[in-house]
Amino acid sequence: MKSLRFQSVFDIIGPVMIGPSSSHTAGAVRIGKIVASIFNDEPTEVEFQLFNSFAKTYRGHGTDLALVAGILGMETDDPEIPNSLEIAHKRGIKVVWTIQKESNAPHPNTAKITIKNDQKTISVTGISIGGGNIQVTELNGFSVSLSMNTPTFIIVHQDVPGMIAHVTEALSRYQINIAQMNVTREKAGEKAIMIIEVDSRDCHEALEDIRTIPHLHNVNFFE
Repeated sequence: MKSLRFQSVFDIIGPVMIGPSSSHTAGAVRIGKIVASIFNDEPTEVEFQLFNSFAKTYRGHGTDLALVAGILGMETDDPEIPNSLEIAHKRGIKVVWTIQKESNAPHPNTAKITIKNDQKTISVTGISIGGGNIQVTELNGFSVSLSMNTPTFIIVHQDVPGMIAHVTEALSRYQINIAQMNVTREKAGEKAIMIIEVDSRDCHEALEDIRTIPHLHNVNFFE
């Protein structure tokens, strides 16, 4: 049996949040917020596919409100979480629910979110593992493994020679150490994703430097 590793007592007792459940509420807010940060634009439509436990209890436990709140950029303790669906409606965001109570999803608290507007569409699959902690397992069809418990860059770029070198050189200029790095691509010459976990939270100058590199589609940094 694989053991769980916790970095602090807050990983066990969970974050300050609007209840009732850290898995179904705080984790759901965090999944939605990660998706909104990666999308980095105003959406016109968001589809939430909910699996297993999320699907069976999403209204009773407020998972629906929490996911939408995250998409709107709210924190886990935002008092406006109960009003998130109404706020989304007022902002012209269409919300669609696809409920899969019986599925073979590997974790009971799983949500796949597809977010779009006239310019772009992205999909992200996230799971809530307890205590407000989450993992991202899929991004735009790419299989990924993100705990989001450490500072992380997510960089979507064109698969051209030298991209990894340009990014790592930028990090080196600001004395930022790479803890872990994962690169995957659709196929040669098309879109690729670079996921870099680092040891520093002070990365904002490096982030702006990286954004000047040619052939980048999207750059996000999660502290």
